[in-house]
Amino acid sequence: MQAKEDAPRGLSSAIFTPLKIGNGKITLSHRIVLAPLTRNRGVPLKINATPEDPNRIWYPGDLIKEYYIQRTTPGGLLITEGLPPNLEGNGMPGVPGLFCEEQKKGWKSVVDAVHEKGGYIYAQLWNAGRASIPQHTGMPTISASATPYEGDELYSYPPPGSSKQVMYRDFPPMELSHEGIKKQIADYVAAAKAAVEECRFDGVEVHGGNGYLPEQFLSSNINKRNDEYGGSPEKRCKFVLDLMDALAGAVGEDRLAIRLTPFGLFNQTRGMQRMETWGHLCKELKKKHNLSYVHFLEPRYEQVHSLEEKKKYLESWGFKDVDLKVFRDIFGDTPFFSAGGWNDKNTWGVLEEKTYDAFAIGRLFLSTPDLVNSRFKKGQRLNAYDRSRFYGPFPDPEVGYTDYPLFEDVEKSGKPLVT
Repeated sequence: MQAKEDAPRGLSSAIFTPLKIGNGKITLSHRIVLAPLTRNRGVPLKINATPEDPNRIWYPGDLIKEYYIQRTTPGGLLITEGLPPNLEGNGMPGVPGLFCEEQKKGWKSVVDAVHEKGGYIYAQLWNAGRASIPQHTGMPTISASATPYEGDELYSYPPPGSSKQVMYRDFPPMELSHEGIKKQIADYVAAAKAAVEECRFDGVEVHGGNGYLPEQFLSSNINKRNDEYGGSPEKRCKFVLDLMDALAGAVGEDRLAIRLTPFGLFNQTRGMQRMETWGHLCKELKKKHNLSYVHFLEPRYEQVHSLEEKKKYLESWGFKDVDLKVFRDIFGDTPFFSAGGWNDKNTWGVLEEKTYDAFAIGRLFLSTPDLVNSRFKKGQRLNAYDRSRFYGPFPDPEVGYTDYPLFEDVEKSGKPLVT
């Protein structure tokens, strides 16, 4: 992930050239994409919840709609926060899913507003798998295998009715049976069809990374199966390939994408045979499907480790100078998005090298709603983000979410800028 400091900026950059996705059916006007960001701003469905009868379902209200409207540009692409396709797939409170009527109605309102401003929006489908606890969902935790978390890692939220966090390892997941696998895939399909047919999303992106259910099947330290879904790199890919087959059949390849993190460690994905596993997966995906785009996380970027810590992990796996080029070569002309650490300093001149087709930017797009047309195009500094306001729920959910100022209002607000 290297930029040329003397590269062309502003309107002369490849960032501001059109890009076709959706097999040519959508033409983006620029190549900065809103990355998916879980921010837990959903509205609880159950108003009178109690510790004994807690709320377990959230839907998108007007605040979430305002968030996406603020970041919409004509011809720009937004990718939503991860939307669980079922109750057991939700990893955190405050996350609006896509499996009940209130959620569908809320997301349709969001999509309509984005389209009205001339933007495009994809729904990211997210199943947390074992990265949850049964007290939160009210259902057994699921995964590729009954592999518990290691160590004392805490679930981020106290269980309903408690003020004390609990450890993941105390609530190991249930290994999905073959029927259970079919049920999860069917729920993904139902959510995808609801997204494009009812809510009118322009497409769906499968969250296949960050240690969530699809990546739990891909990771050798989590997937301990010895059937057709585990035991070798090729077999560990079967769940994801079956899922993508089903989704392509349901909504079409031109409205289907996937996000992958082949070198990730999040949620204790510490498996081996990285290139063998993700290389096989990507070759099969390219052979079987003409996807709308693919979305990768940079190898050196990690949510829970510093660059130095991540470098040590990569070197222990034999990756000294690793990058995403091998996957770009596999996918060829499929539009290729890169996420992880991109900003207004290191993006210039990169797209011109043809390794990537677009940048997915998250936290700085959160803090800078006019990121594209004001800050990048005109060279204006970005707003600093407030990390303490990333993950709700909050009693004042708009703070650190929809109250970040436009550039012309920065001086009035007193909020700091990224230097």
